[in-house]
Amino acid sequence: MRGGRSLAAALAALALALSLAATPAAGAAEPRIEARAWALVDARTGKVLDSHAGSRHLPIASTTKLMTAYVAMRELPLEQTVKAQPYEAIYGESLLNLRPGQRISVRDLLYGLILRSGNDAAYDLAHAVSGSENGFVREMNHRAAALGLSDTHYANPIGLDQPGNHSSALDLAALTRLLLRDPAFAKIADAESARLDSLQPPRRITTINELLRMEPWVTGVKTGHTFDADYALVGSGRRKGVELISVVLGAPSPEARDDGSLALLESGFDRYRRRVPVRADHEIAAAAIRFSGGELPLRAARTVAVGTYRGQRLEVEVEAPEEVEGPIDRGALLGRVTVLVDGRRAGGTPLRAGRAIPEANAFDRARTFVADHPILTALLAFVILIGAGLLGRRSGARRRARGGDGIGGLVE
Repeated sequence: MRGGRSLAAALAALALALSLAATPAAGAAEPRIEARAWALVDARTGKVLDSHAGSRHLPIASTTKLMTAYVAMRELPLEQTVKAQPYEAIYGESLLNLRPGQRISVRDLLYGLILRSGNDAAYDLAHAVSGSENGFVREMNHRAAALGLSDTHYANPIGLDQPGNHSSALDLAALTRLLLRDPAFAKIADAESARLDSLQPPRRITTINELLRMEPWVTGVKTGHTFDADYALVGSGRRKGVELISVVLGAPSPEARDDGSLALLESGFDRYRRRVPVRADHEIAAAAIRFSGGELPLRAARTVAVGTYRGQRLEVEVEAPEEVEGPIDRGALLGRVTVLVDGRRAGGTPLRAGRAIPEANAFDRARTFVADHPILTALLAFVILIGAGLLGRRSGARRRARGGDGIGGLVE
């Protein structure tokens, strides 16, 4: 298979791009949020769609655990098992209720951290990474600074009310955007329940995030509540081919927190229009078939849907082979189509062979060689003709020589 983009692929990409001019999205109603601060961000591009006091430093309760998860997932293998540490809980704390010395995997601790907001799970992850809570908090602050979270500072890995433990709605959205890029975290954040198989005996837990149960398109993420912070929630959802992140801080009740988060997300999705630039099994490009001739259709493996809002540019890029050679099985991966929104990758899918191509036979190979090398073929034919002529002359001379010897013998 030869690399490069074929003319057919380039023309297909151009045609798709020209046919997908952005269409203005419907206007969005202003959401009513009862909270100290909030923010709404496009997870794909990082664009801030809405915010109120988005950079205000506020206590953030258990949304602190998002950074705990971020650090732990970059320092520890998910399958590693650790020992639960003795944890002195205060009445009313959210706990995974682990026994000191009990063995549990990092993955299951993360489920307990996000679904149950387990303070003991956060404490155990901190010790597993740094050996102490203070060492882990230093690492949290180092990571926050490296990520440019200028409104954020941590004093503990749990989110307990403590001077110096604060963040902002926009910083929390930025951190969540990074976390959701990790498929392992995205799966945890979206789970309504989980079975902790590393525990003996295994245990099933359910989420305390009621937002996940309010709409099927909600995908996470993390609740929080303390006396100083009131009620907090980082939410996320996927609709119309786009994913949004909401942050609500300082809501007066869990209902205000959940309803405000849902209203914020819905107002964001109202601004987008779902576009389907690539549909499963549609021919996107075609590659020339070497030796046997013709073209091999290259079809999209799956549908790609994306969301766009007013003024956004939608483009389709196709990477496909210029020429292919059999044997090729039907469905073989031969290229890729990528959808871009304002120059950023928004989705993509492989291209598959639309039919099988057998291995070329000797006749097809010879015919292609002649077509691809006319001068060399003509020269070779000339050499063969000259050789054949010389061989014919030599054969004739030998026959004449043998005939002359016989006649001479008879005369003698």
